[in-house]
Amino acid sequence: MRADQIRCTNRHVEVEPDQAMTNTRQPYSFGFADSLLAESGEAPLDALHSDVDAICRCYEAVVPLAERLGVKPPRPRLAERIDDLSEPADYLSQGVVPDRLAALEALLERRPDAARSIGHMYEGPVTTAALMMGPDFFVLPYEDPRRAHALLRFCTDSAANYANAIQERLVGSLEPNGPVGIPDDFAGILPAAMFGEFVAPYWDRLYQRLGATERHLHSELLRPEHLPYLRDLEIAAFDPSADQYVTPELLRERCPVPFTGRVQSWDMRDNTPDALQLLYRRIAQYEPVSISFYMDTVAIEEKAVALLEVARELANEENSGHKRVQ
Repeated sequence: MRADQIRCTNRHVEVEPDQAMTNTRQPYSFGFADSLLAESGEAPLDALHSDVDAICRCYEAVVPLAERLGVKPPRPRLAERIDDLSEPADYLSQGVVPDRLAALEALLERRPDAARSIGHMYEGPVTTAALMMGPDFFVLPYEDPRRAHALLRFCTDSAANYANAIQERLVGSLEPNGPVGIPDDFAGILPAAMFGEFVAPYWDRLYQRLGATERHLHSELLRPEHLPYLRDLEIAAFDPSADQYVTPELLRERCPVPFTGRVQSWDMRDNTPDALQLLYRRIAQYEPVSISFYMDTVAIEEKAVALLEVARELANEENSGHKRVQ
């Protein structure tokens, strides 16, 4: 696609209509946000953490919408929640973990097809350290590198110990662990010159401790100077998520590893169905490994239909029964 065939006006992106991609296959992902599930089941959002009746009601309520969109209904799961945990002798007896495990067991009794997960497992080492110390952590590598390393080792090993304990409890084994993702949004606050000492070694250790056969990374504050470390770490897919600075254009030019694309929630809110289709095509021209989007309210069903239509077209997915009515 040539640059003169793309026109951008504020949030709306226009692409000339003859630019449909017909010779490539563009994978995509689509999902439903917890807010939509709660809305559909007329339940408070926090009920999705442990109220099994509310969880089942919400997931059953969204089935007709999923069928209208031509997608598989989501499997019931406990909503994600990040817990501030210290290193105990037995993670399964700590904090809210027993309650979450009990809620999962009750959910599995009602819905055996539910995801075997109690929610978000861990944050990356830098983000965990920042959550524990606050902004003071980001001066610690300058003032006391020894203590900074000690804290990062603790954050890395405690995350691995917790995740492995949960996996062994839910799955019954630790190896092989398959693809592993690390979410570490605060890591990019540290300058690239410090990454080789204070970030990359701890990411590498966490991937190793979790038995990763494929390495995925989610981080929203990385800049071009950080990106070479992703190649050294053998990252299979980099997700910049909602980072508005690291654009698909920049990533295509500077990122040494495969990256993902995303249609953001505000794009879904602010754009028309036609504009969303044009935006999706524009992202696709930079060849991300996948383009993700999701619904956060039932009010945008028409927009989800439009995006699924173009996503299926570019993925060469045959599903002609779910086209928009023009």
